[in-house]
Amino acid sequence: MAETARITRGRGQPGDGRPDGHLFDRELAHLPPEARWREWMNRVEAAIFAASEPVGRETLARVVGENCSVDLLIDDIREELRGRPYDLVAVAGGWKHLTRPAYADVIRSAFGTGAAGSGRARDLTQSDVLVLNAIAYFQPITRGELSSFFGKEVSRDLIGHLRGAGLIAFGPRSPTPGAPYTYVTTKEFLLEFGLDTLRDLPDFEALEDAGLLSEEKLLAGDIPVGLADEEAG
Repeated sequence: MAETARITRGRGQPGDGRPDGHLFDRELAHLPPEARWREWMNRVEAAIFAASEPVGRETLARVVGENCSVDLLIDDIREELRGRPYDLVAVAGGWKHLTRPAYADVIRSAFGTGAAGSGRARDLTQSDVLVLNAIAYFQPITRGELSSFFGKEVSRDLIGHLRGAGLIAFGPRSPTPGAPYTYVTTKEFLLEFGLDTLRDLPDFEALEDAGLLSEEKLLAGDIPVGLADEEAG
């Protein structure tokens, strides 16, 4: 009876208190194993569904048992979503509900947007994409280094456009003379292009071997001319 009463009040962990003074029951020890696993699956999916940004493992761990594997829960949820027009996708260091690529045209027709991300990529010019590619693969990189790479000046306006779209940000200052800023990609970049981490970028050498990317193709891009001096701040 004492154990039953304690479970009724909740078996939360330190810091799991709710505003009403009750503890949040993470462990669900009073449920049979199958029902407990099902409830943990429901909690994880509910938390991801309610969030506007990808939800990380640490956040999801707050709503399930201490020794519960979030990854196995995600696997089981994704298995149940087979055949549905949406999925749980690992992106930008967490998980997010995203519609499947096959339904991109449906979403675009209905709302004028794509199946993933915020649609920032649709506003990019060919020049933007070429420079963004270089930053993604060679970050942290300065504007001067980008200009040297392409053999023509990369403009401040182009860099400003990518920063304004939230796809790149300032990185550490370069140790070269003048200590110019470097540029790096952002979490929004990962989200926009459906990547979990930068390790998910296609292998540069593999793209070259497949003939899909080459220095010649990059250098053929129409890169706008900008000011010659480096940004100092």
